[in-house]
Amino acid sequence: MSGFDANPFADPFASSPFSDPAVTRVTTQTNNAQPGLDDYNPFAEQQQSQQTTMAGGALPQYNAPQLKPESSQPAVMQPIAEPPPAYSPTAAQPLISAELQRKEEELRRKEAELQAKEEALRAGTYDARANNWPPLPKTFCVGPCFYQDISVDIPLEFQKLVKTMYYLWIYYACVLCLNMLGSLALLISGAGSATLFGFSLLAFFLFIPLSFACWFRPLYKAFRSDSSFNFMVFFFIFFFQFILSVIYAIGIDGVGSCGFINGANAMGVNKVAGTLALLLAVLHSVFAGASFFMLVKIHRIYRGTDHSFAKAQAEFATGVLGNQHVQNAAANAVAGAARQSLNQQFSGRNP
Repeated sequence: MSGFDANPFADPFASSPFSDPAVTRVTTQTNNAQPGLDDYNPFAEQQQSQQTTMAGGALPQYNAPQLKPESSQPAVMQPIAEPPPAYSPTAAQPLISAELQRKEEELRRKEAELQAKEEALRAGTYDARANNWPPLPKTFCVGPCFYQDISVDIPLEFQKLVKTMYYLWIYYACVLCLNMLGSLALLISGAGSATLFGFSLLAFFLFIPLSFACWFRPLYKAFRSDSSFNFMVFFFIFFFQFILSVIYAIGIDGVGSCGFINGANAMGVNKVAGTLALLLAVLHSVFAGASFFMLVKIHRIYRGTDHSFAKAQAEFATGVLGNQHVQNAAANAVAGAARQSLNQQFSGRNP
């Protein structure tokens, strides 16, 4: 019986399997090894400090970091060396008074003009399209001859072109005035002749009004009323104006202009007069070049429309021949010719 266990119901595995010496040795080596990443606890120190605080009863003190004082000084606004002058209303009062007086005078002048127009309307003598060019004073012995208002009469797309031609005419008038003075300088210096000065004087008094009436006014009326006849008149006269400006720039003797030939001849006599003549030759050349450019430009505009020579003839027949004054003159001429022929017949019958 001694070979059997005293308790047959006892657990044969009651003894711990970890009590094996091999297992015990391995477990001891693992505990003595350094902890790895899996065993790291980031809250271990915090828990330890909390336990220490709870055990000691005192809170840890926080020491603020010491800041080093800055060596730079703060920015300081420097006062202005010269303070602005104090505002004095008495100094600005004369300027304000003068401005108000000027505006008051302008308002009074406009009020007087409006009253005069209102009275003229009531009397029936006011004409909105009264002649206003040349702008002469009312006390002058001669009044304006034409009515001209480019911003009113000319279409918007052609206003710049017409203004350019008007400025070109003013430039031409100034060049003719300087040409007369240059011819006088050549005459005084001995490099010119009295014929040159006489023709330059004639060109000044004759060509300025004729150029305005013969080529600028037709151009103005051509764009104002879309007239083929006035375009034809402008092209015909302005082309000869261009030829004349080229002749004036050359400076042929006896035509009354200071050109390159006159200037070159005068340089040997008087350099001042010769230089003035050459300068006038350049001015004539500039006018000739501008005239040619504007002539080509206006001709392109003319060709781009429905204008033609036949239309110009029709306008001439309806406009010029249909004019009452022209008809009266023609009737008077025909009546005079008829009376003259009758008188000749009666005088032939009666000896």
